[in-house]
Amino acid sequence: MLNKDGSLQRTARFRGLDLASATPAELVATAGRLNNALRRLGSGWAAFVEAQRVPAHAYPMSQFPDPVSALLDAERHAQFEGEPDQETLRGSVSPANGEHFESPYFLTLVWMPPADEASRAGQWLYEGAAETGIDPREHVASFVSRTDRLLDLFDGFMPEAAWLSDAEALAYLHSTISARRQRVRVPETPMHLDALLADTAPIGGLAPRLGDAYVKTLSIVGFQTATWPGLLDELNGQAFEYRWATAPSASTRPTPRRSSRRSAGNGSPTGSRSRRSSRR
Repeated sequence: MLNKDGSLQRTARFRGLDLASATPAELVATAGRLNNALRRLGSGWAAFVEAQRVPAHAYPMSQFPDPVSALLDAERHAQFEGEPDQETLRGSVSPANGEHFESPYFLTLVWMPPADEASRAGQWLYEGAAETGIDPREHVASFVSRTDRLLDLFDGFMPEAAWLSDAEALAYLHSTISARRQRVRVPETPMHLDALLADTAPIGGLAPRLGDAYVKTLSIVGFQTATWPGLLDELNGQAFEYRWATAPSASTRPTPRRSSRRSAGNGSPTGSRSRRSSRR
């Protein structure tokens, strides 16, 4: 997708390890590999991760290689259709009314291509590059290639990672700005997506709403001194849907630099460089 500011955007669906059965060593190794994959992006990139907890209306159908696994799945299917067993389905069933939920996860990558002048400056060594400029299709090809390589790295430690199709991407974007969950048909003629996806009017004021749904804001006064996988797992035991979105910040390590002047109390000042990218 091409945004109005000239940036390119792409969304993938992924699913990580089972936090209830993964060992601490597996979680540390996965976090390290994820960090190594994301830090390859460099400047001009932004990553957005979103988790959605939505009601599960149908039991997923699967094929099993042996009868024992198929029998266990048949029992789970029967529990899903009838009264669930709280001990067996702990964490996926609401204790209030027995409603089932599932959690899809999405990773959105946004890349702002460099200005034509900056791109053209690097091509002055080649004949004719300064007159023709940079072909926008080259930016698209580079964006697709780099994001494909990143998702290939995810396949090594994620049980599931795949790019959304055009229809799935439109349905996901629609779910972020509307209280209605529905599919969106891909238009035959390319058009502005804000005219296609927006179907719920936002209402401001002292009690902001998105259609009939009220929007509340919570301010966190004290942050945790440390985080760990599954920090918000208590939310999965509640009888409501929720969405959790985050935009990681990319930063470099503090790099010491020498100075010819000495300051009082400091022998050699050090400087650090950091970059933060955020977008809603």
